Amino acid sequence: SSNPKAEDLYNNIIALSTDDAFKKRLTKQFTNIQKLAKGKTSPVFVNYENNAGGETSLSDLKGKYVYIDVWATWCGPCKAEIPFLQKVEKKYHGKNIEFVSLSIDVAKDHGKWKQMIKDKNLGGIQLMADSDWKSKFVTDYGIQGIPRFILVDPSGNIVSSNAPRPSNKKLIELFNELKI
Repeated sequence: SSNPKAEDLYNNIIALSTDDAFKKRLTKQFTNIQKLAKGKTSPVFVNYENNAGGETSLSDLKGKYVYIDVWATWCGPCKAEIPFLQKVEKKYHGKNIEFVSLSIDVAKDHGKWKQMIKDKNLGGIQLMADSDWKSKFVTDYGIQGIPRFILVDPSGNIVSSNAPRPSNKKLIELFNELKI
């Protein structure tokens, strides 16, 4: 993915290690990293509840870049990104990009999710994952900590499986590079 030497490193570690359980774990991680490399087809979410009504799938957004913020109402660092995300959304409003905030709150916190969208006046496309941390999209991306930001291109391919946060100026640099 972001490290072209990853394959050499992986091969060397496998060659040196005698611990089979470790090798199996490492191979699984390496395979996942390869699957999430830039240019690979992005894992998808299907029919996630949309706060605005109805359901939304990643495929509905084809033809535009999609910046996905995986977050939850209980996550402090996630909430700290909200004002920055709102600024970026405003700056790119009407451009070739959709901003998706994907909550992985548990089902019983559905009301909290709805309330926070209202209270914080959250923009973009507000979705709730179908099965919190266990949602296929979340596990396909190997997400173990949030916030996590993902950028997908108009064809549904990965630009970055771990994109810069809205508070990081590198995000706008990346958008400029892509001429969004």
